[in-house]
Amino acid sequence: MSKTLRSAFVGATASLALIFTGAPAQAVDVVAVTDDYVFTKTLAQFTTIRAQQPYAGQLDWSSDGCSYSPDNPFGFKFLPACHRHDFGYRNYKRQSRFTETTRLSIDNRFKTDMYNQCSGNWACKRTADLYYKAVREFGGSASSTATSIQQAGLK
Repeated sequence: MSKTLRSAFVGATASLALIFTGAPAQAVDVVAVTDDYVFTKTLAQFTTIRAQQPYAGQLDWSSDGCSYSPDNPFGFKFLPACHRHDFGYRNYKRQSRFTETTRLSIDNRFKTDMYNQCSGNWACKRTADLYYKAVREFGGSASSTATSIQQAGLK
């Protein structure tokens, strides 16, 4: 294909993408984006990104939060951590990268997120330990954080 013909084809493809989606065509490395959102962004940054749901056609933003257990047990705000945990599980499964090693990494991030929400509060951290124990015990077979917590009997 000649350079001129190739340039015209690329330009036409980008134009069609703009017409049909309202956004410029761009390739995205969803694996790298997923890793960034789960492991690099702060929980506050993740929450902001989640509200915008970028790459919604390629990433699973759904979550049942901590629905079978309190989202904010004793006033401790765990819901954002549950959202990120569900995002990690669902997208790693969708990308065929969900292994015991990646599950442990996602679960450890969940615990870190909850601990950060606790701001050093001892009772909050012990509650976070229970949520973490539930996902470690039942998370491999569960589809979500909430299901793990329900299976652990922490409703």
